[in-house]
Amino acid sequence: MPESSKPSVLFVCVHNAGRSQMAAAYLQHMSAGQVEVRSAGTQPADELNPVVVQAMDDAGMDLSAERPKVLRAEAVEESDVVITMGCGDECPYFPGKRYYDWDLEDPAGKDLEAVHRIREDIKGRVQNLMIELFPALHPDAG
Repeated sequence: MPESSKPSVLFVCVHNAGRSQMAAAYLQHMSAGQVEVRSAGTQPADELNPVVVQAMDDAGMDLSAERPKVLRAEAVEESDVVITMGCGDECPYFPGKRYYDWDLEDPAGKDLEAVHRIREDIKGRVQNLMIELFPALHPDAG
């Protein structure tokens, strides 16, 4: 575990302009800052997908100030859990980390209704992640 006393999760996708940003926002919100949350892309876009920003705004989360970030090996090394979303073999692997690969539809080029569905899929996965990995932080934990 990194030096920080907080558990840390890194969400990785190709462009860091949609899926990983939505997942990071949900985990940050659900954990109330008790989990260190990172997101990055193997080939980051210039800006977030505007439809993703709108879909998250519709859910009460403002991503307008977020920017895609390049994935660095240090971010993987410093994270306890790494969740990949379509980046395949481009994601660095470090032994001893917990890895998950979420097969999620890419919101690129999709309309708002489709991105709302993707957003809700991500929200459910993040809720399940909270229950599985951080039950004491989850509001529904017994």
